[in-house]
Amino acid sequence: MAEIVVIGAGIGGLPAAYDLKKECRSEDNITVISNNPYFQFTPSNPWAAVGWRKREDITIDLEPVLKKQGIKFLADPMVGFDPENNTIKLQSGTEVKYDYVIIATGPDLAFDEIEGLGPHGFTQSVCDVNHAVTASADWEEFCKNPGPIVVGAVQGASCYGPAYEFAMIMDTDLRKRKIRDKVKMTFVTAEPYVGHLGLGGVGDTKGMLEREMRHRHINWITDARTDKVEDGKMFVSQMAKGGEVIESHELEFNFSMMLPAFRGLPPFMPANAPEGLANPRGFIVVDKHQKNPKFPNVYAVGVAIAIAPLEVSAVAVGVPKTGLMIESMVAAAAGNIGQELRGQEPTHEPTWNAFCLADFGDKGVAFMAQPQNPPRNKNWAAEGKWVHWAKIGFEKYFMRKIRKGQSEPFFEKTVMKTISMTRLKD
Repeated sequence: MAEIVVIGAGIGGLPAAYDLKKECRSEDNITVISNNPYFQFTPSNPWAAVGWRKREDITIDLEPVLKKQGIKFLADPMVGFDPENNTIKLQSGTEVKYDYVIIATGPDLAFDEIEGLGPHGFTQSVCDVNHAVTASADWEEFCKNPGPIVVGAVQGASCYGPAYEFAMIMDTDLRKRKIRDKVKMTFVTAEPYVGHLGLGGVGDTKGMLEREMRHRHINWITDARTDKVEDGKMFVSQMAKGGEVIESHELEFNFSMMLPAFRGLPPFMPANAPEGLANPRGFIVVDKHQKNPKFPNVYAVGVAIAIAPLEVSAVAVGVPKTGLMIESMVAAAAGNIGQELRGQEPTHEPTWNAFCLADFGDKGVAFMAQPQNPPRNKNWAAEGKWVHWAKIGFEKYFMRKIRKGQSEPFFEKTVMKTISMTRLKD
């Protein structure tokens, strides 16, 4: 009998638990640890931030769902991780021992790295459902007295799709309210160009997104270093490679949403973890089998893993981990643990392909990169109203499967369905 623990219960952690249930032996125990008692469908947070979704629409209570699957659940935040002794310490003081662990925690949101950033400062966030609900209340107040908006992603961010989505969704909502003419909007991003996405662009995402932003009258600043935020004002430096400031901007705003940089959770940071577990930002180091080279019973998936940036840019730009990519990591990790439990060498490797549905509120952009970083075997992007409807359909499909405790290639199926939809006219 083996004790297998999954830390995290998001888009990586929950499917990991379901996959482990299939891959492990009947006598093995699976435990899921989460800092929240609920699952949240993070891709819907931009909708929630303008009031198009409520919290209950995109969250699921985890204990009854996991209990039906015979999976133990602990809603107790991790505060310590000791891979040398196979022990996890929880906030309650409980210590959990494991034979194998999958780290699927997602990131720590580094709002504190920029003065005035984040929900406890002067900007909003769509990284968490609680942030989105807070943003929604602020959005309603903003719409009563509209003014300038600043939206985007700061240096070190590694997930750019939601920034573009939220900018376009705000534009769509403002037009529905017939107050778009009262709002100047500026998109601020660390990317070297619009549509880079941390991936060097996919297909013609540069052309598509620039065209869309011009059409929607959204100005942009790229290679942007966000220096600090004050109440109603953001200070931004536009940078050149080598650290030279090309231009300084003081951007006034009545509403702002800026995605923060990501880092690993505190227990994984170098000051708290043994050498070899994580990189200097606290992201878990993994090999081609999703295993940590130094601690081979430690697996990691999703945003929690370390991936080197694609290229050197004027401002730090992180690498995204999209749903399809995370799904392939999860399948590989669970499959390899199943093999190890039976005395076999792990053979499963993730594909690390990228697929994204970016909703703009009334249309959207979809892209696929195989593999994620160029040069690629497939480099595809498309746009249209069908993307908007495809993302709504995927949200409903994914939530239904999670509630039923079913594990299957959600994102892979969506890729196939989405590509087939490109044959349809808007």
